[in-house]
Amino acid sequence: MLFRPGDEPSGFVLVLDGEIAVHLTGRSGREISLYEVAPGQTCVQTTLCLLGQVSYSAEAVAKTAVEIAVVPAGRFHRLLAESAGFRTFVFRSLGNRLSDVTGVLEQVAFVRIEARLAQELLRRAGGGEVATATHQELAAAIGSAREVISRRLEVLSRLNLVTLERGSVRILDRRGLVRVAETSDGM
Repeated sequence: MLFRPGDEPSGFVLVLDGEIAVHLTGRSGREISLYEVAPGQTCVQTTLCLLGQVSYSAEAVAKTAVEIAVVPAGRFHRLLAESAGFRTFVFRSLGNRLSDVTGVLEQVAFVRIEARLAQELLRRAGGGEVATATHQELAAAIGSAREVISRRLEVLSRLNLVTLERGSVRILDRRGLVRVAETSDGM
């Protein structure tokens, strides 16, 4: 765990190696993945907190071993004021990440759960047949609840699109799953 809601940022973070997942957890315990931070990227939560002088509202968890560079808050503000190159980097990173978060909001608001689930399964499987993930991980990735994901996976299984295995989902009919993923109203 790198930070939790209410924590104060110690400085501007740049990921040098590894991967960080940033998500929100509601009062009900339901999670939604906002974005991941890869090498060469920054954390928009940290940037927003530093700019607004507020505490974190999300959580960040290292998905792998990570190496980061931290620019202390005071130096971050001086660099923003004095370095056009740094300022451009910070605001470009901020804009790109906010675009990603807007994409998550669009998906949750406007794309049915079946289509989002199919898209996530296909993304996790890549060119292969197996999407490795628990029902909870899938739920967090698409902004749903574990119980809903379990029910939707059972439907996909009954349609012979997938088979369910512990910790993974095997894709049986990729074309059928792609059709579900591309249909905004689901199945």
